[in-house]
Amino acid sequence: MRFSPILLVHISSGVIGLLSGAVAMLFRKGNNGHRVAGNVFVVSMMSLAASGVYMALVKSEPGNVLGGVLTFYLVATAWWTAKRAGAETGIFDWAGVVTVFGVLAVTTTFGIEAANSPTGLRYDYPPGPYFFLGSAALFAAIGDVRMLMRGGVTGTKRLARHLWRMCFALFIASMSVFLARQQLFPPFFRSTGMLYFLSFLPILLMIFWLIRVRFIGSERRKAIGYRHA
Repeated sequence: MRFSPILLVHISSGVIGLLSGAVAMLFRKGNNGHRVAGNVFVVSMMSLAASGVYMALVKSEPGNVLGGVLTFYLVATAWWTAKRAGAETGIFDWAGVVTVFGVLAVTTTFGIEAANSPTGLRYDYPPGPYFFLGSAALFAAIGDVRMLMRGGVTGTKRLARHLWRMCFALFIASMSVFLARQQLFPPFFRSTGMLYFLSFLPILLMIFWLIRVRFIGSERRKAIGYRHA
């Protein structure tokens, strides 16, 4: 598995996803630079998540399967939110609801089982990671249900939905690289807290852009007509 083609795809997709995600976050939302970087990010992150799920299935790692499925779902629904023409819903949205509720149910079950286990683990993970993924899935599921009840989202709500899902997927990827694999980085990065900063940078950028979208007039007006290429 170490030198398998699927692993090379996984690593390459992760590197491209992190770089393109960072570039996309630096551009003003809706301009050409953001669209190009965003499209690269979507493809690379879907490839990263899909290859990660495959390898996790081969190695019987249910926890990583859940993380990969949730990441794929977040990127796919964020892309579709920006891609659709207006306030509408369809089979894709219902498939997303089924997926995220499935992730929520399994992560909650595994988290409870880990908490009640004599070893404090379930499939080599403590309760924390399961409840972390479950909390993200719950938040996303609530958003999906509200969107379906309203018949779609428009304006700033549409852009905010796109932003937080893309950023949180990038956050999951950055955590998987910078914190879960700290041994890959020089001691300087580990001793200065740089790895923690890089891991949580997507969340900081997400907060920044959500504030701009919600409270700055120029961004609010652009959100109405925002669409991915």
